[in-house]
Parts: sequence; C-alpha cells; structure tokens
Amino acid sequence: MGNSTSSALSKEILKDLKLNTHFTEDEISQWYENFQKQCPTGRITPEEFEQIYARFFPDSDAKSYARHVFRSFDTNDDGTLDFKEYIIALHMTSTGEPARKLEWAFSLFDVDKNGYINKTEVTEICQAIFKLIPKEEQAKLPEDENTPEKRANKLWAYFEKKDNERLAEGEFIKGVIENENAMRLIHYEPAKE
Repeated sequence: MGNSTSSALSKEILKDLKLNTHFTEDEISQWYENFQKQCPTGRITPEEFEQIYARFFPDSDAKSYARHVFRSFDTNDDGTLDFKEYIIALHMTSTGEPARKLEWAFSLFDVDKNGYINKTEVTEICQAIFKLIPKEEQAKLPEDENTPEKRANKLWAYFEKKDNERLAEGEFIKGVIENENAMRLIHYEPAKE
C-alpha cells in the first residue's frame, strides 16, 4: 500500500477532522495547503511554534507560554505537531465549546501531565502568561493580581484548595465555570484597539 504523498490530505484524516471540529472540508483543505507551505516536513517543531506565537505577541516574551501551549497540543508526545494536532488545537482554542476549551486549559496547566494541577504548576503558567502582558498593561492590573504570584494565588483561591493540595480536571472546570473572574485569569488576550 505505501504512504500517500505528503502534499495530499488523507481522506481518513479529513473525515476525522470534520467530525471533531466545526470546520468545513474547504477550510480544512485550505489550512492544510498553508500548513504544507509553512511546514514542508509536515510537522511543526517547538522552535517553529515559538516563532509563530511570537507574531501574535510582538511586544511580549511569548517563548515560555508558547512552550507550554505546544506541550498541551502535542498529544502524542513526539516533540512535534502534525497537521491533525494543529487543527484540533486551533478548533479547541478558537471555536470549541467552553467545556472543551477548559479541558485544553487544564492540559496547559498540567505541566507534568500527571492528570492533576498543583499550585506550583498554576504559578508556572501564570508566570508565562505574565510575560505576554505588556508592561504598560501590567501597571493597570488590580493590586491583587499585578504579579504572577499574586495572580496564581488569586486563581488558586477560587478552587478552595490548600497550597499543598492538587486539583483534578473536573474540579478545575467546575471552579472556572463557577467563578467568572477565574476564566479571565487562566489566559491573556491582548487589548483590542
């Protein structure tokens, strides 16, 4: 049988992506064409991903956050993103249902991939998020979240856990859904001009 050419999207992957995302066949095909141009090997390395991410945050240090996002998208842990992982990630972070977005957010915060989040991991991700926030915006943050540690403490408090306890995915999702401010703290979006 052999492999199909790397420039053609397999019917199996196309069918799977149509079932698991809200994207149309035309959208998926267009993204695949662009993906192949940008990544002729068919895979995105962490360094390439960091470069892509840096374009979205030109006035920030996006490297550590991009590294965490990449880890959460690399579902087969092979150190690269293939087209399928890339599209599933795009779907989950842009058009996915809120629960799916929170499942992804949990995987972002689960740095060691053990199925739980602890306060140290929350602090690590808050530090990476903080590097995305331009200094002039950091200066405008409320007093109780104007450092990565304060932001982590505020977020951790929503889950009503002691500093040495851990949080399962269901508890994380429930805690974020029940606390509107928690949703704002788990990511950063640049201010709209």
